Amino acid sequence: MHTLTACLTFHIHHADSLKDKRQICRSLIDKTRQRFNVSVSEVDTQDIYRTLTVGIAVVSGDMAHAQNSLEEIIRFMENNPDAELVSIERG
Repeated sequence: MHTLTACLTFHIHHADSLKDKRQICRSLIDKTRQRFNVSVSEVDTQDIYRTLTVGIAVVSGDMAHAQNSLEEIIRFMENNPDAELVSIERG
């Protein structure tokens, strides 16, 4: 069994409140879960309304499949028009 993790930090330009941030966060997380069936959650910066930090965990029996899946998930989240990906930390 192979487990890969990543922590992605986004900047949300158009968020003027935590409510705006939560709406974008929920949408991004729900779409990612539905499309890839992975564990994804907001893991930090909950009180900073223009910064979103999301953690992703991928579990697979094959390391190559886990790596490819994680890369595809990152590309998918990076293409979100509401949030700009500013950093990626792989675990």
